[in-house]
Amino acid sequence: MAALPACGTMVHVTRIVIIGGGPGGYEAALVAAQLGAEVTVVDRDGLGGSAVLTDCVPSKTLIATAEVMTTFDSSHEELGIIVADGEGDSASVIGVDLGKVNRRVKRLAIAQSHDITQAVTRAGITILRGKGRLGTGGQAVDGSREVIVEAADGTTESLRADAVLIATGAHPRELPDAQPDGERILTWTQVYDLDELPRELIVVGSGVTGAEFAGAYQALGSKVTLVSSRDRVLPGEDPDAAEVLEEVFRRRGMNVMSRTRAEGAKRVGDRVEVTLGDGQVITGTHCLMAVGSIPNTAEMGLEEAGVKLNDWGQIQVDRVSRTSAPGVYAAGDCTGVFMLASVAAMQGRIAMYHALGDAVQPLNLKTVSSNVFTDPEIATVGYTAADISCGKMDAVEVKLPLRGNPRAKMQGIRDGFVKLFCRPGTGIVVGGVVVAPRASELIHSISLAVDNNLTVEQVASAFTVYPSVSGSTAEAARQLHIRKREDADS
Repeated sequence: MAALPACGTMVHVTRIVIIGGGPGGYEAALVAAQLGAEVTVVDRDGLGGSAVLTDCVPSKTLIATAEVMTTFDSSHEELGIIVADGEGDSASVIGVDLGKVNRRVKRLAIAQSHDITQAVTRAGITILRGKGRLGTGGQAVDGSREVIVEAADGTTESLRADAVLIATGAHPRELPDAQPDGERILTWTQVYDLDELPRELIVVGSGVTGAEFAGAYQALGSKVTLVSSRDRVLPGEDPDAAEVLEEVFRRRGMNVMSRTRAEGAKRVGDRVEVTLGDGQVITGTHCLMAVGSIPNTAEMGLEEAGVKLNDWGQIQVDRVSRTSAPGVYAAGDCTGVFMLASVAAMQGRIAMYHALGDAVQPLNLKTVSSNVFTDPEIATVGYTAADISCGKMDAVEVKLPLRGNPRAKMQGIRDGFVKLFCRPGTGIVVGGVVVAPRASELIHSISLAVDNNLTVEQVASAFTVYPSVSGSTAEAARQLHIRKREDADS
């Protein structure tokens, strides 16, 4: 987090310019308009940003289809479902029309962007198409800042703003020796142009993006190799959760290559050769590069305006989204704070509350819930096992495997668990992990507990439906209560 700017004379803010139309930008714009400001959004690609057009919405739509395939394939026989062809013969293969899936993905993304544009327009917000940057003149005498907008035809327009929000997002990182061509070597923004399912897909990168796409394409029918430079998939997630997912991946036939770094990828005819760090070469029909992202902060006049960037080009901000330059705020992936659409939106709202003098609560990352949309999903909130092991938080944990949950048994769910962390003395819930189908929905009760400092006793005493997977959350809380008593007596 950047240091807070020095306090100075308060300026009455009425004009807001927002550069970037993703979640951080359009949510900030709506808040600013509600608070009576004159708001302009400068956007180049379409409101919603990459989250709506090329990242979150498209990928989760693709994953929704994959989820249906996985659920059906893994449990239909156990649940007594018979699959037969038109003549009544047993059918063992179901397929997917990837071209149709991707056309649906694009339609939904465009429709979502259109809905956002309509909401922003109805709020009286001005939308300018073009690329925005901070002017070189710095702050004017009245405290305002200049924003230069360059349209697609090269014409420019100058705007004055009492406060500016930078919400320009990020783009896929590319390796020098693995340049994407949009056909065989792909970034995650290019996969939706495929008309046919990759027969043999190599996914380079085992972070959230790599794991999600690897699991999705495997479910859709691709033969997938996942290349991971780390000792496990999802190195930033809960170790127990990552272990479950990797075991599921391998059981379903994925080739997971751990501790293996990809040095480059090249197209050879209708195939791709990926060269590994040890000199080994693996081949496939397609390669998806998921090796991180780069913030869209270049050539925006930021450093000239006094905005500090870190070594990765990310904008440094404090907990109310201020940068080191007075009157300039930033939100979303360009800050690298927590690369989630929900966090970007909250950063943008907080920035406007602060800039416009409304009541504001600083961003608290320990109340942020996140989800990895694999199968099973992995949802987390609050302090983590790593925080506890390194002494950052003193807490005890209980982990309950889902295989003992009645509803999970009925649905044929064998993989996954619920894990809770609480303070040893007070029993206040400080974190949790859910690994399960629809974990993104199940984490909400734990998020409420973390956000409101509820105790395990309070969580345990709340009614849950029987049978339900959420019943495991209450049972974990009951076990933590018992463990807390035993620790107190010892």
